[in-house]
Amino acid sequence: MLSEPAGRRVVITGLGVVSPIGVGAREYAAGLRAGRSGAKPVRGFDTTGFEHTIACEVGEFDPAAWMRTLDPAALGRASRFSVAASRMAVEDGGYADAGLRERHGLIAIGTTMGESREFDRLVGQEVAEGPARMDPATTRRINASRLSVLIARELGLTDVEAVTVPTACAAGNYAIGYGFDVIRSGEADFALCGGADALCRKTFAGFYRLGAMAPDLCRPFDRNRQGMITGEGAGVLLLEDLASARERGARIHAEVLGYGLNCDASHPVAPDSGSVARCIRLALDNAGVKPQEVDFISAHGTATRANDVAEARAIRGVFGDATPRTVSMKSMLGHTLGAASALAAIGSVLAIEGGFIPPTINHVETDPECEVDCVPNVAVDADLRIVQNNALAFGGNNAVLLLGRHEERS
Repeated sequence: MLSEPAGRRVVITGLGVVSPIGVGAREYAAGLRAGRSGAKPVRGFDTTGFEHTIACEVGEFDPAAWMRTLDPAALGRASRFSVAASRMAVEDGGYADAGLRERHGLIAIGTTMGESREFDRLVGQEVAEGPARMDPATTRRINASRLSVLIARELGLTDVEAVTVPTACAAGNYAIGYGFDVIRSGEADFALCGGADALCRKTFAGFYRLGAMAPDLCRPFDRNRQGMITGEGAGVLLLEDLASARERGARIHAEVLGYGLNCDASHPVAPDSGSVARCIRLALDNAGVKPQEVDFISAHGTATRANDVAEARAIRGVFGDATPRTVSMKSMLGHTLGAASALAAIGSVLAIEGGFIPPTINHVETDPECEVDCVPNVAVDADLRIVQNNALAFGGNNAVLLLGRHEERS
């Protein structure tokens, strides 16, 4: 039994997902269990000039189905994702909008690129027509703060703090950690937190020029991995304290046990294994969890040569020969940037509820420098109690989250 931490217990009562392998928590869980791949030829922008044109885009998705107040046409693509995922989380949590309006809350959405797809559109217009005049509607759509502010508008929330967290590919975990803090301390009654990003040509070209892109598939921890695949989507979790959830008879998906953050700032893009290991220890200490209590690790797992080796070394530095199974959901989702750790957190919650560990797909042979059991290609049944979710970002921004099955404590 876990000991009681200081402050209120923080539980997850709602899940919202827009992903390349499923929209909504149920479809997303089915995709994870089946090892579904979201990798397809890019359709969202012109790929002329690129030798490789594979990414993980969100497929059939009608944002209007999830909006009661806002006009989807007035929103950028990333905002459509974040608003829709938030509506899903609220409805999954059994809250009516009016119920949330009576409470003080937090909205925290992490992102890497914000609404950069709107810049892509302007650049395309300039190429075709000459210098483009930035009209007021476009100016409004570009502002990254809209990823969180528009959620408040859609739900009619006024007594909320709305923040956009810009810590790149660890931003989802950062946002969830912030939500955990404000609920645990009693500063807010609920938190809608997670991450969102939309695939854009600028992002695709940037990683392509860095030489970080695989030509076909994302193969984390594989000896012959060739890099990442870019993706898009949003994941939003509804957090509240345990007493509130019990009072209104809410379904409790899981519990946020704690988290750790650090920034080594040693290199713009290369992860530092020692710093990642320290971040893992910070998270375990914050959660009051011993290494041997972790049942599986949701790795950052980008499938780049440097990331996978550095992350695996950090994990083994903490867990030693008793390293839990370590999987990368990016093998299915691609790298969804600011949404990545939020989608992985939701995947971890669904794994706890469903009693399975998602696979690392596209796997042939494990790189001996990685030395982890990545659950190759096929999900396995497992009785899960505690899951660790890793997120590593450019600039050395690391965030590790601990999630647990809800249970009574001594």
